[in-house]
Amino acid sequence: MMEEIQRLITDGKTSEAIQRLNAYIETNPGSDEAWHLLGKAYYKTGEIRLALNSYLRAIELNPDSPAQSAYNMAIRILDFYNKDMYNQ
Repeated sequence: MMEEIQRLITDGKTSEAIQRLNAYIETNPGSDEAWHLLGKAYYKTGEIRLALNSYLRAIELNPDSPAQSAYNMAIRILDFYNKDMYNQ
């Protein structure tokens, strides 16, 4: 199921992926993989806050989750853009 959802995200069908992930998480709230993919889908739609929260939940469940790398990348990007804004 997660492979199929990953394909939806890759194909840009993020709304469908988010719906499926939310439904899956309702019955499997301990799935760090689902939380990581949810973060990925939210990030792709520009919902950065929701993405970061999803990544953090995945990391809470599994400190070795790939969500840690995704979270760190998102924070570095936000730091870069925010610092840039001060130089305008």
